[in-house]
Amino acid sequence: MSKLLPERFASLASGARFGQFVSVGVVGAISDNAVLAALRLGAGTPEMWAKAAGVETAILVMFLVNEHWTFADHGDDGRWPFARRLARSHVVRSGGVAVQLAVYWLLTQRLAVTLVVAGTDLWFLAASPVAIAAAMLVNYVFESLFTWRVHDA
Repeated sequence: MSKLLPERFASLASGARFGQFVSVGVVGAISDNAVLAALRLGAGTPEMWAKAAGVETAILVMFLVNEHWTFADHGDDGRWPFARRLARSHVVRSGGVAVQLAVYWLLTQRLAVTLVVAGTDLWFLAASPVAIAAAMLVNYVFESLFTWRVHDA
């Protein structure tokens, strides 16, 4: 496979790692949607602010799970390397965050869709996983290449 793809990108082809990343993404999506629902429905926080808080929560949760499971054998030990990976993860995920928030905004602010359940419009919760899925591939590629540098292993 490395003959077809540059070596850096061939390292992304790990089915096991991608499966772990997707599994971690499900945990992140649950975290994101839980915060979104709690802030929007429970606290009345404006929708896009609630979504942004959910995204940040998911980023932190997913980073920690990826750090200790998906990419556990990558990266140096210690506080400073960990802090650098966390900072790099935030920078790297900014592309995925931009994709996610743009898709979410389009689905919730520009489309006239409602999903009423028990008298409450829950379209904002249904739109969230679609936006998350759109950002997942961007995040996998950039996290693998820049945060944990799997091609260096």
